[in-house]
Amino acid sequence: NNNNNNNIFDNMFVWNEYLTRALRTALGHSRWCVSLIHGFWDQRRLSIFGRIVIVTLLARRSRHFAGTRFRKRGLSRSGKVANEVETEQIVDVGMDPRSGLPLLSSMVQIRGSVPLFWSQEVTMLSPKPEITLQFFDPLYEVTAVHFEDLHQRYGTPVVVLNLLKSKEKRPRETLLRKELAIAIGVIEAAARQREQQRRRRWRR
Repeated sequence: NNNNNNNIFDNMFVWNEYLTRALRTALGHSRWCVSLIHGFWDQRRLSIFGRIVIVTLLARRSRHFAGTRFRKRGLSRSGKVANEVETEQIVDVGMDPRSGLPLLSSMVQIRGSVPLFWSQEVTMLSPKPEITLQFFDPLYEVTAVHFEDLHQRYGTPVVVLNLLKSKEKRPRETLLRKELAIAIGVIEAAARQREQQRRRRWRR
């Protein structure tokens, strides 16, 4: 299906979408174009207590708001975080002898820059550049767009694992940690308010 082939290139993980756009448009299909992904794949066969387990690890990096360390930080104005990587771990333990169905488990996690507007100024004299919060989004609307995108892509709930430092002699990551907690609180409060309003309309 030509439409499905072109939709592959609309994916956030296909890096040559722009470079192939003119050719795909002229041809009306993408059969001659190879989609390029920046990622990693590995598969290992293990024996655990005599049972064979196949573990597969897949990782792919988003083409949106990508860049080098320190130079790409935070959030774009469209809600894309810098250097987002999606990782999926698939565990295959074979077939269930009773049901005949495959026994598989999959866990998906993503990592990326903290979804706030912030930056770091790189200098030759500072191995740990200062973190600067940029208050372009006082209501955290763009941060909310980021989390809504996660809901649409992966469903609910979205679990946030905060790896930022909670204690520092000189505040750097702690600034982001505090601001992120405020942002999530504001977003959750707005979501609860929308849900209450929806329930009131339903009751009427």
